[in-house]
Amino acid sequence: MIKEKKTQIFVFHYKAGPTITKEPCYVNIWAGQNKEANCQGLTGDNTGDNISSKNKYYSELTGLYWVWKNTQQEIVGSVHYRRFFTVQPEPFLQSCRRLLYYLVGIHYKRYGLIYTQRVDQFRDAILTEQEIEEILTNNDIILPVRRKLKYTVEEHYNRYHDFSDLNLIKSIIKDKYPDFNEALEEVLCGKRLYANNMMIMRRADFDQCMSWLFDILFEFEKRVNLDDYQGYQQRILGFMAERLLNVWFIASSLRIKELPVIYFKHFKYAN
Repeated sequence: MIKEKKTQIFVFHYKAGPTITKEPCYVNIWAGQNKEANCQGLTGDNTGDNISSKNKYYSELTGLYWVWKNTQQEIVGSVHYRRFFTVQPEPFLQSCRRLLYYLVGIHYKRYGLIYTQRVDQFRDAILTEQEIEEILTNNDIILPVRRKLKYTVEEHYNRYHDFSDLNLIKSIIKDKYPDFNEALEEVLCGKRLYANNMMIMRRADFDQCMSWLFDILFEFEKRVNLDDYQGYQQRILGFMAERLLNVWFIASSLRIKELPVIYFKHFKYAN
């Protein structure tokens, strides 16, 4: 049982790994516990109203759905077990690496991300409860720095996934939420993207966002055969949610605070 606080940020896990931060506002959740026998003692997303059994299609969205349906906080957020927001300045040596990113052509992929193996060095830089509440006094939502893409969001999706999925989403939004058509086109024609389904916002906004998002995802699920998606592509609804959330963020006109994300690509601890 989770003891609820005013501010709670849910850290979604799907594989074995360390729980990095000890900040009391962070709650570790095993997304997709329905399919796992051993989940390191973490709270699962398979109680109450849940879609845990669909994790292979929804990824961390099964955890997000569980939070929406089974918890209640004034401020609620979503991060990953190795991706966390920060307001701390990037260390000098770390920022110097960005010159190398340009030389090897990966600056697009790492824009807004602080890649590190050093949990001991960066743990204390993870966004704190106090920092969250201070930011939200003048903003409505905390999001990752938008990723820069080489292509438009639509072309990027079509290069890595089935283009017919986006056409279906366009049709669903046109039918159910025509007021979002303009925001959808703005996202698809742009080259910037809030990635990884990460966010922190007030509960009322979160509930509205989740209601809109899952209504579209469930409608999408009704109109396709999920058995047709194999391997990497099975995570179709998680991929689709990334794009849809960007549409909602733009259409909602919320005051957005973008923050860098610490990405613990590999874990390493000091002796």
